Amino acid sequence: MTIPTAQRSWGAALAIYLQAPVITMLFLGFSAGLPFLLVFSTLSAWLRSDGVQVAAIGFFSWIGILYSIKFFWAPIVDRLALPVLTRTFGQRRGWMLLAQAMIASGLVGLASLDPQQNLAMVAAFALLVAFGSATQDIAIDAFRIESAPDDIQAAMASTYIIGYRGGLLAAGAGALYVAAWLSWEAAYLTMALLVGVGVITVLLRPEPKRLSLTTQLIHEPKVRAFIRASRGKPRALRRLGAWLIGAVVCPFTDFLSRHRLKALWLLVFVAVFRISDLAMASMANPLYIDLGFSLATIANVTNVFGIAMSISGGILGGLLVARYGIGPILVLGAAAATLTNLLFAALALAGQSLPMLVLAIVGDNLANGLASAVFIAFLSSLTSRAYTATQYALFSSLMTLPGKFLSGFGGLVVAAEGYATFFVIATALGLPAIALAVWISRDKDLVPPVAPRTA
Repeated sequence: MTIPTAQRSWGAALAIYLQAPVITMLFLGFSAGLPFLLVFSTLSAWLRSDGVQVAAIGFFSWIGILYSIKFFWAPIVDRLALPVLTRTFGQRRGWMLLAQAMIASGLVGLASLDPQQNLAMVAAFALLVAFGSATQDIAIDAFRIESAPDDIQAAMASTYIIGYRGGLLAAGAGALYVAAWLSWEAAYLTMALLVGVGVITVLLRPEPKRLSLTTQLIHEPKVRAFIRASRGKPRALRRLGAWLIGAVVCPFTDFLSRHRLKALWLLVFVAVFRISDLAMASMANPLYIDLGFSLATIANVTNVFGIAMSISGGILGGLLVARYGIGPILVLGAAAATLTNLLFAALALAGQSLPMLVLAIVGDNLANGLASAVFIAFLSSLTSRAYTATQYALFSSLMTLPGKFLSGFGGLVVAAEGYATFFVIATALGLPAIALAVWISRDKDLVPPVAPRTA
């Protein structure tokens, strides 16, 4: 007889972190986090230190658009078999290796350039790194979901968060240290070598078990219907049409058919879950500066306490989900991520108070780490194992776009109403997420009690 998640002991919950799929995500998280800053703040520091004009550097922020539109090529990563790589390593590992090759090649290319003399090529190689990074994210998410059952997805998400933060530290502080001691070229070559962490992990871990791409297409009713209706057409056209229906159309119709009327509310929930903390993010640093905190103080508090609490929150979220299941912790995560924004309103009213700054950073990062772990587990449970890459890429893009859009208006609200009112409004934006989390947690079809399963 299986034991429901709610009855699992604390020891059994902790033991989940020793399982191979969970440990694997620590290293794949590092591989995912490493390229991110190398095409953003770290690259900006290099360009500015080499004398590139600030106006030109600003355009490099557009590279980040690739991360927000990755769902456009997710169906290709999900369904297109790569020559040699897919046959040798499998669909997920093959695409991860290709993406890592793009990242390493882009970083080596950047290391070979003088930014002032080759700014266009710097942009081209940075785009290659970003495209490889976004593609790797798609493949890693699919690999994670397919590698283990739902009841340990939160633990895998928490170790992924830890690894991702490690990658950010290596690409941020680590690259800056190497650049200071040696050169920017050495820094980017060092980062290219660190891509090997992900490569070695992919080579050591097995490909998740799943039906072959051909078998999946054959079993799709819509694909079979298209094949019957297109008899007499050129074979190449029929094959292309069948592939497009299976890769692009079926992931969406599958989600709608499984959840029917609930599908719209689920998509609304995905869109608003992070809206509160993403909407307020653009005004956090301006608040610290306007209150009079030094840049050194801001950096020390946000790095030391922020990263530590984010990691702790991720571990706590994974542990709580393993102990109690996704439903109740989803409500806790939504409430914590929303209500901790009030700490920033309190900071705005308190003025230049270091203890209040520490409290705000600790509360915000702990809550966001917990919320991220449980929400990743929830999104993973929504995806069909037949369309993991495409569906999860859509969910992750939908999760960030509304909050990022609203954050652009943050300055206008602060100018008109002040910081305290802005953070209260940002908190209010998250209240629908709490209400929807309560509704979802009570629906056993959406978050059923998950029992431990053997691999």
